[in-house]
Amino acid sequence: FGSRKQTHHLILTLSPSAMSFKVCVCGGAGGIGQPLSMLMAMDPRVKELSVQDVQGAMVPAAGVAADLSHLNTPAKVVGYAIDPKLPPVDQLAECLTGCHLVLVPAGVPRKPGMTRDDLFSINAGIAAGIAKAVAKYCPNAVLALIVNPVNSVVPAVSELYKKWGLNPKKVVGVTTLDVVRANKFVSELAKVDVSKVDVPVIGGHAGVTIMPVLSQTTPPVKLAADVIESLDKRIQDAGTEVVNAKNGKGSATLSMAFAGARLGKAVLTGLSGERAVECAYVESSVSELPFFASKVVFGKDGVEEVQGIPQLTEYEKKRLAEAMDQLKGEIDKGLEYARTQSKL
Repeated sequence: FGSRKQTHHLILTLSPSAMSFKVCVCGGAGGIGQPLSMLMAMDPRVKELSVQDVQGAMVPAAGVAADLSHLNTPAKVVGYAIDPKLPPVDQLAECLTGCHLVLVPAGVPRKPGMTRDDLFSINAGIAAGIAKAVAKYCPNAVLALIVNPVNSVVPAVSELYKKWGLNPKKVVGVTTLDVVRANKFVSELAKVDVSKVDVPVIGGHAGVTIMPVLSQTTPPVKLAADVIESLDKRIQDAGTEVVNAKNGKGSATLSMAFAGARLGKAVLTGLSGERAVECAYVESSVSELPFFASKVVFGKDGVEEVQGIPQLTEYEKKRLAEAMDQLKGEIDKGLEYARTQSKL
C-alpha cells in the first residue's frame, strides 16, 4: 500500500512535465536578452532554452547559455551565435526547430543622430530575418516582438506572415512594460497592493500611442483630473525617465525583461490549456486600425481572443483620438515595408 501511495505521489509531481516547452530568446546576450533569458530559464515549464545572438556580441551567446545552464531548473540552455552578414534562415535550424515561443528583444537601440526611420529600416530588417527563420523551422510558435519600433515592426512581420501563408495571429507585439509601469505607478499613488492592481493600456507602444485607461483600473481608484493627466504623461515617458537616470549609459533593460517574461509566461499558460489574459499589440478589429493593443486572451493556439476597447471617460476619448492619429502612420510604415519584401 505504501509503495502504491508513493508511486501515485510521484505521478502527481511529474505530470506537469507533460506540458513542457522550448523557448528561444533572439538577442539573448543583450541588455534585455540576458535577464529575459534568465527569467524564462527559471520557469519550470521551460525544458529547453535557446539563447541566440550575433557573433561579436559584447557577451557571447555561448557564455550566457553556460552561465544559465548552472541554474538548478529543468531548462537545458544552449547558445547559438550567427554571422550577421548571412541570412538567419540559413543558420538557425537547430536553434528554432521545436520552439513553442520565440521572444525577440534583438535589434539596435536608437543612437544620437538616428531618426526613427533609420531605426525602423535597420530593426525591421532584423525582425524580418528572424521571422523568416521562425516561419521555416517553427511556424506554429508564438513570435513575441520586443524589437522597436513595435508599432511598425509588428504590422510588417504580420503582413509577411500572411504573404508566406502563415497565421498572423502568431505575431504578438510586447507592450506589457506599459502595463507593468502603470500598475506600479498607480499602486504607489493610491497606496494599494501592486499585486492586485490592473490598469488596461491600449493603443500602441510609443509616446502618445501608449494609452492607459486609468478609469478602468482594478481595484477602482479615485484620482483627481490633474493627477490623471500627469500620470498618463509619466507612463508615456517612463522610458526616458530610466535613460536619464542611467545618465545615457543604458535604457529600460531590466524592467523590459521582467515585462517580456510576464508576457512569455502568459503565452506558455495559454499553450498549456489554461486561459491567460495580457495586453498586447496584435492584428485586430476592435478599432478602425488594423493593429491595436488591448487585452488579449492566450490559449492553445496563441492569441485566441482580442478583447475590445473598455469604457472611456471624455479625457480618455480625446487621448484615444490622438493615439490613433499617431498610430495610423506608424502602422502604414510597417505595411509598406512588408509590401516591398519578397516571398519566403
